[in-house]
Amino acid sequence: MTVNPQEDYESQLETIDLNINVGPQHPATHGVFRMVLEVDGELVTNLVPNIGYMHRGGEKLSENMDYRQAIGYQDRTEYLSQFNAELCYMEAVEKLAGLEVPERSKYIRLILAELQRAASHFMFFGAFGVDIGIFGTSFMYAFRERENINDLFEEISGDRLMYSYFRPGGVAWDVPHNFAERVRWVCEQTEVGLSDLDRLLVDNEIFIERTRHVGSITPEEAISHGVTGPLLRATGFRYDLRKDQPYSIYDRFDFDIPVGQNGDCYDRFLVRMEEVHQSVRIVRQALEQMPATGPLLPKKLPRMLRPAAGEIYMPSEDPRGEYAVYIVSKGATQPYRIHMRSPSFCNLTALKRMTVGQYVADAITILGSLDIVLCSVDR
Repeated sequence: MTVNPQEDYESQLETIDLNINVGPQHPATHGVFRMVLEVDGELVTNLVPNIGYMHRGGEKLSENMDYRQAIGYQDRTEYLSQFNAELCYMEAVEKLAGLEVPERSKYIRLILAELQRAASHFMFFGAFGVDIGIFGTSFMYAFRERENINDLFEEISGDRLMYSYFRPGGVAWDVPHNFAERVRWVCEQTEVGLSDLDRLLVDNEIFIERTRHVGSITPEEAISHGVTGPLLRATGFRYDLRKDQPYSIYDRFDFDIPVGQNGDCYDRFLVRMEEVHQSVRIVRQALEQMPATGPLLPKKLPRMLRPAAGEIYMPSEDPRGEYAVYIVSKGATQPYRIHMRSPSFCNLTALKRMTVGQYVADAITILGSLDIVLCSVDR
């Protein structure tokens, strides 16, 4: 048997694609999430996401509770934007049951939802900076401000994370007497934190190199994947349910919808930074408009809600995009069917499109830029 030296040499230089597991328990995955990367050298040629490790049964559990008891499962499903999830669920139940919310409660709920948006984005800023390699400084800055907001939430609801404070028709109890003063102070500190993060990250050469033109996606591609929220607005597509389909009392406030240009990781960061500024702007207007006194629940609120048979789909602008609750009633004290539209799940469908053709290190950056909540993905 003769061996061709040229063929033997070429066979030694052949390369094969390798599979790399990232997760399901890895700090780069932002929760119990697994992605299988197929790589050619350092380039990602394919990506397969694997979910289901955090299935909570939030929908089915809610169907076995009455409309008030199900509130807690909204917090635990969207655990980084609890008040936003509670507000969406309350709006759905109230429309289904024909409940009118008192004015003071409307303002309290909106203020808390916008501060929750800021707290959620601060969580993103801290984690994303670590993903990029800015070490722990971004976490320290971001969590300092998130802690201020959480302290306020604890003073109001008695809990730091799972609040269950909103109720069908209003809120559980009144806010502390110094509510307006505390909220104004939190708004001031929030802007201090944004300024610190701006100086740390926005013009940071490492941050820019790791994020600009990385994971870019066009508006058409984003829409085809069902992408919403900051990810969609980063492409330059100006769409926000608070403006385009106003709910609660958002039509009473003056605020802007920030957008990006390139649809990349850098623009997603900048859009979220500006969104916090706009949330502070909304909160300050709400404080000026909020009635000093007034009822917190409707006068004629039944002890057990029995909405008439029907269905409702209630979309809302979550920090991650369109979060929605779909409820089917058959006239009982428990919902017949509850479904939650998770923006994290829908945004995750675009991960492969964003990542293929990028480097392995960029895959971590791109996943971090999605800011997913796994309990919301798996529900």
